[in-house]
Amino acid sequence: MSLLRVDGLKVRLGGEEILSDVGFDIQPGTWVGLIGPNGSGKTTLLRAIGAHIPFEGRIKLDGRSVTTWTAAERARRLAFVRQKASLSFDFTVEDLVLLGRAPHRGWLQAYGTTDHDRVREALAQVDLEGFESRSVLSLSGGETQRVFLAQALVQEADLLLLDEPTAHLDVHYQFTFMEQVSTLVEEGRTVLAVFHDLELAARCADRLLLLGDGRLRADGPPADVLTPERIEEVFGMRTRVQRGPDDTLRIDYVEPVVERSSRAAPLSAPS
Repeated sequence: MSLLRVDGLKVRLGGEEILSDVGFDIQPGTWVGLIGPNGSGKTTLLRAIGAHIPFEGRIKLDGRSVTTWTAAERARRLAFVRQKASLSFDFTVEDLVLLGRAPHRGWLQAYGTTDHDRVREALAQVDLEGFESRSVLSLSGGETQRVFLAQALVQEADLLLLDEPTAHLDVHYQFTFMEQVSTLVEEGRTVLAVFHDLELAARCADRLLLLGDGRLRADGPPADVLTPERIEEVFGMRTRVQRGPDDTLRIDYVEPVVERSSRAAPLSAPS
């Protein structure tokens, strides 16, 4: 059974249709990359999967509609790391990361030794050892993002939804975080991650979903999705795409397309 299945998904926000007839499924233990130009609906898709916004169509997690899960049930199965997480008031780093353990505690049940151990392990994974008592508001943008990554790690959810989680990280932490996510996938976790960098998406993900104008334009292995024709059609850039000896993709951007088509029909793609 698919861990996540999306059928006929449509989302309208502020009277505008953001997503139209989007459908795909994701098997457990896979890393799926979500790519597309700005405004194509990537973040909206993640928010709909997390049941944070209303939608039409069907989104099922483990065969059950996400709208029928309670918030606590969803939090035990699904963790969402936003690109720009904001705070309305101050936390210490430890307290903020501990919130990721809340779905595993009973109502008013105190955090235990295991919870605090998980927090220390997660902070070590994101290279924030010794930051437990620091105010989150005193941290840099990159440090704050790593705190939210640690919070997702301690949540121990089966499905991780990552909205450009490395956007505020330098190259060192981008690399180490992607390595950590890869390890989680090898251990059986499932990841749906938004990527801005197409080469990074091709290197990390087993499979890519390409959104364009709110529609799913392609779905398949990175080398099949990231063709010069599709990149030109969806992103408006002429490119040269080469496959390296280690099966990685190199994308050389040549020039922008003068005119881009709008609301083009979905391109055929392997599924």
